[in-house]
Amino acid sequence: MPLETRLDLRLTQKLILTPQLQLAIKLLQMTQLELTQLLNQELIENPLLEESTEDFETGESMEGEDNIQDVDEDTEPLLSRNLKFEVDEYFDDRGSDGRDIGYFSPGIDEKPSFELFHAKKTSLHEHLLWQLGLTTADSNTKKAAELLIGNIDDDGYLQITDEEACSISGISLDTIVKARQLIQDLDPSGVAARNLTECLLLQINSLGLSGTLVEKIVTNNLDDLCKMKYSQIAKIYDVPTENVAAAVKIIKGLEPRPGRSFSSEETIYIVPDVYIFKADGEYQITLNDEGMPKLRLNNNYRRLFMQKDQISKEDKNFLKEKMRSAVELIKSLDQRNRTIYKVSESLLSFQREFFDGGVKYLKPLTLRDIAADIKMHESTISRVTSNKFLACSQGIFSFKYFFSSSIPTTAGRVSSTSVKDLIKKIVAEEDATKPLSDKNIADKLKDYDIKIARRTIAKYRDELKIPQQTRRKKEGFN
Repeated sequence: MPLETRLDLRLTQKLILTPQLQLAIKLLQMTQLELTQLLNQELIENPLLEESTEDFETGESMEGEDNIQDVDEDTEPLLSRNLKFEVDEYFDDRGSDGRDIGYFSPGIDEKPSFELFHAKKTSLHEHLLWQLGLTTADSNTKKAAELLIGNIDDDGYLQITDEEACSISGISLDTIVKARQLIQDLDPSGVAARNLTECLLLQINSLGLSGTLVEKIVTNNLDDLCKMKYSQIAKIYDVPTENVAAAVKIIKGLEPRPGRSFSSEETIYIVPDVYIFKADGEYQITLNDEGMPKLRLNNNYRRLFMQKDQISKEDKNFLKEKMRSAVELIKSLDQRNRTIYKVSESLLSFQREFFDGGVKYLKPLTLRDIAADIKMHESTISRVTSNKFLACSQGIFSFKYFFSSSIPTTAGRVSSTSVKDLIKKIVAEEDATKPLSDKNIADKLKDYDIKIARRTIAKYRDELKIPQQTRRKKEGFN
């Protein structure tokens, strides 16, 4: 076939995500914290955006909201209010109310950094190095100890062997061992251990319990201890069961992660995205916007944008692009809120009995059910329900909590979530000395007209983090 150059005209259909749609999808799947961070960043980067306050929602602030639309040559007149505006007046206005306009006023010193007033929590490594500096060890031993401290993880365990430390540093093995023992004598007790057994033994030695039944159990019978085979341990050491009980009580008081108290991890509390509470016999749905900046268009920049003779073409294009970005962001935020509200309203409709009575009334529900109810795509519902939480009189739940598979019963179909809750209740009420097997639990569920296989019970038990029968068994002592 000869090669030739020619022009072809083809008509095709393609699915293309526009920048506006990409932004809407991005905002929809964001958590409350992520969205707040994004909006704060946009407030910094986009001069056309500013934060409004609740008591200032009239006048010019509403004026900007009413005129939200695509900005082009045809829509520019809509942004204009025939206001006489000079560039110098804008900067005078910005400077007169104390707002920063990009430079410091003469004679005003820069304020000290906030970090100077913020107390920093001491880390485990800093705590160990501080104690090491107070010891009378020789310089080689301290150098080896510093190397070992640098290889201790956040839980307090040493993550390097003596031989590896010797090979890396060139320090003799005897000095490395001496340095490790020096660190193990520091606070917290059990630090620099190489495994759980050594960690517990270090704490036992510091309590003066060397050679006791406690030390023997930790050294030789940790597996039996985990399986709660207390009677078997008593037979091995030919001691009364009460002695084993006393030893177990001491072992339970030891710290398996000695570095935990120095952890810098902060607890992140769940902030609900939606509140649903009953008032005057009717449920009210409220979106949580606490701490989230409320955006509006900056009127000063909008007026500056309309002064064609006052600013250069480059500046005009810059403001035009920022105006378009601001309008799209505000539109996408409004769309996000409307979608979350619709999904919450549909959830309330499907799971009304749950909001009235609790978990046992939870119904089987799928994303497709919600999508069909509010006439949206299933993928949109998935994005809305990901990493978002709902607060109601029953507690705080993930949106995903309300979606579960169904299990057939003689009275109809029930939610797998309610079955899991029932399994948790059955296990909580069992005799601790004679825990129920998975088959026993399945038999008890038959009393509630729920018939499921033993392997399904095992699956649900694992999801609920309930130990198996032998691990739940307790001897006849506390």
